[in-house]
Amino acid sequence: MATTERRIEAADRLVARMLPALGTELRDGRVSAGHSLERMAGLVGRSRAHLARIERGESREVTVRDLARIAAVVGLDLSVRLYPAGPPLRDAAHTALLETLRSALSPTLGWRLEVPLPNAGDRRAFDAVITGVGDPIVVEAETRIRDLQALHRRISLKCRDGGMNRVILLVKRSATNREILGTADASFWSAYPIPAVRALRALREGRDPRGSAVIVR
Repeated sequence: MATTERRIEAADRLVARMLPALGTELRDGRVSAGHSLERMAGLVGRSRAHLARIERGESREVTVRDLARIAAVVGLDLSVRLYPAGPPLRDAAHTALLETLRSALSPTLGWRLEVPLPNAGDRRAFDAVITGVGDPIVVEAETRIRDLQALHRRISLKCRDGGMNRVILLVKRSATNREILGTADASFWSAYPIPAVRALRALREGRDPRGSAVIVR
């Protein structure tokens, strides 16, 4: 909980810094375009008071739509991007899924959670890494598969950038996940060639599974 609270507080501080800067740019753009607040209010469909609060960086109800519409009127483009900022805050289901595999491992094997990628500036992390079986094995856990190809691509890129060549894709047992896995083609399964039963047995016995696998738990 403390980690969650710290991240939320950091997000609030970021917003508190960004809104005044955006408001100043929008006000300068409005003045340069020769629009009054009343004229802007009519053009973007918001009240004069609301626009004044946005320009002062005081509005806590401003939306991306508000910012984009105001920017468009004064000749600016709003750009919004998201960047990796460290591992996401996992929910209880994700944590429990990882524990189902950790508890099944031989005590001779090592287990590390949230292992950061080694590249400077890269804030991504592997969900877990198993050690003690030759080359380390990445564990990526998924409680709800939505896009199997996108998931496989994301894991492949992380492994490539992290210098890892073996992965356990750990999937929560559910009808939806099984249905999606059932649609996977040969190219997907070629990346995870070790049968789940064989991989799990090897890990329970402290042996090298000798490849990547999909394990449903």
